[in-house]
Amino acid sequence: MLVVETVARIRREFYVKGKSIKEIVRDLRVSRNTVRKVLRSGETDFSYERTVQPLPKLGPWSADLERLLEANERKQRRERLTLVRVYEELQGLGYRGGYDAVRRYATAWQRERSAVTAAAYVPLSFAPGEAYQFDWSHEVVVIAGATTTVKVAHMRLCHSRMFFVRAYPRESQEMVFDAHDRAFAFFGGACQRGIYDNMKTAVDAIFVGRERRYNRRFQQMCGHYLVEPVACTPASGWEKGQVENQVGLVRERFFTPRLRFRSYDELNAWLLDRCTAHAQRAAHPELRDYTVWQVFEAADQPALIAYRGPFDGFHALPAAVSKTLLVRFDYNKYSVHAKAAGRPVEVHAYAERIVIRQDGEVVGEHARRFGRDQTVYDPWHYVPVLERKPGALRNGAPFKDWPLPVALERVRRRLAGHADGDRQMVGILAAVTTDGLDAVEAACAEALAGGTVSRDVVLNVLTRQRQTAAPASIATPEALRLAREPVADCARYDSLRRPYGTSRHPGDDGNAEARRHAPCL
Repeated sequence: MLVVETVARIRREFYVKGKSIKEIVRDLRVSRNTVRKVLRSGETDFSYERTVQPLPKLGPWSADLERLLEANERKQRRERLTLVRVYEELQGLGYRGGYDAVRRYATAWQRERSAVTAAAYVPLSFAPGEAYQFDWSHEVVVIAGATTTVKVAHMRLCHSRMFFVRAYPRESQEMVFDAHDRAFAFFGGACQRGIYDNMKTAVDAIFVGRERRYNRRFQQMCGHYLVEPVACTPASGWEKGQVENQVGLVRERFFTPRLRFRSYDELNAWLLDRCTAHAQRAAHPELRDYTVWQVFEAADQPALIAYRGPFDGFHALPAAVSKTLLVRFDYNKYSVHAKAAGRPVEVHAYAERIVIRQDGEVVGEHARRFGRDQTVYDPWHYVPVLERKPGALRNGAPFKDWPLPVALERVRRRLAGHADGDRQMVGILAAVTTDGLDAVEAACAEALAGGTVSRDVVLNVLTRQRQTAAPASIATPEALRLAREPVADCARYDSLRRPYGTSRHPGDDGNAEARRHAPCL
C-alpha cells in the first residue's frame, strides 16, 4: 500500500522537477505501473479495501450466526447473551473456527444494522401554554445519615423550558398526583396537553397507535386540571426529549456531588430554590437574548390554564381493623378510633399522610411512614377502651410517651399516687370527647390552682363551665312603655289563708277581714 509520502514525492518529481517516469522508477524504486497510477489518477492517497472476505471457516456458518445475533437482539437488554455465549452456541451447532472471526463478523453485522435502522428526527416547536412533559428519575442522596435512592418527579413546560422537580420515597400514583398539584401551583396553572410515557400509574392498557386506556383516577386528575393526556409510543423516549434531557441536566447540576439533607422537606425546598435560580440565569435555547425565566413570565405563564386548586389525590384501598384497632397498609400499621372496630375501612393514601374512613367518616389520620414494621398510634383512639379497662393506661403501648398538654400531664402525675388514680384519670380523659381538649385543659388548670385535684373536681369545673349565663335584660322602647304600670299586691294571697279546721259554706261571708289576719296553723 502506498503511503502518502511516496505519492507526494512521485508527484513532485514529475510535475516540479520534470523527471521522466523511467527516472522516477529508478530513483524511488517503485514499479512503472505505480507511477502511472499516481500520475493518471491525480489522487494524493491510496488505500486498499478488500471487496470479498473469504471467511474460510466461518462462511458456511454465517447464516446460523446471523440467526443467533438477530434472536439475541430481540431479547431484553438484561437478558441478552454476550458474544462469548453466542460463540459457544455456534460451536454447539458444529462450528470449529476461532472466536476472533465470530467477533469481527458480529461487529460488522451490528455496524450495518445500525446504519440501516438509524433514524432522523424533526425538531418540535410548541406554542406558549400548549404542552408539558412529565417523567421520573432515580437519584441517590443521603437523608438523615442514610444513603437513599429517591424517586424524582420532573415536569417541563415545552415552550419556555421552565421546569419543576420534587423528590419522593415512592413512584406510586398518589405521588404522581402530588407532583402535578405542586408543579401546577408553582407554575401558576396547567398546559392544554400533558405528554407522558406509558407509566403504570397512568395507563392501564396500550392499544394500536395512540389509543390508550387511562387509569380512572388519573383521568379524574386530568379532568380536574383540564389537561388532555397524551402517551408516547413505547420505547420512544425522543417523543418527550425535553424532559429526558432535563433528567441528565438535573442529575449533573443538582445531584452531583451527592446531596445530604435531614428530611425530604428540606431536600424539596432546596430543589425548588435551585429550579428558580437555574431558570433565572440559563439562556433559552431558541431565544438566546432571554433567559428561561423571562420567557416563562412573558409568554408561557399568561397562556396557562388557571390553577384550579388541589386535586384530592389519594390512592384508595380496602382494609380490615384488627382487635387492637390497627390497620395494616404498606408494611406499616396505623391506629383507628375504637368505634371502627369489627368493620372494614377504606385507606386513602396521600403522598404525605394516611386518612382512614368508614362509611364516609374519618376514623383515623396519620403522617405517612415509608419504612417497614412501624406502628403509628393515636392515643385518643383508645380512650373509649380505657373506660372499660382503665388499668391499660399505665402500660398500654399507645400511651407510652404520650405528649399530653401541660395541665393534663400535671394532673396525671398527681393522680399516679392514688389507689384509683388510673380510673380517675380515665374519667378526665373521657371528658375530652364531649367537652373538647381546651375545656378540659382549662378545668385541670383551675383545679390545680385550687390545690385539690381529682376527677370529681375537674368534672365539676367542666359542669360549671357548661352552665349558660343569665340572659341580659331587654331594654323596653319608650313607645311600648305603659302609662300606668301594674302594682303587685301580695296581700291578695292572704285571703286564701284561713284557720285550720274551719270551712266556708257558700253564701257565708263570715268575718273575712278577721280571717285574713288570723294566724295560719
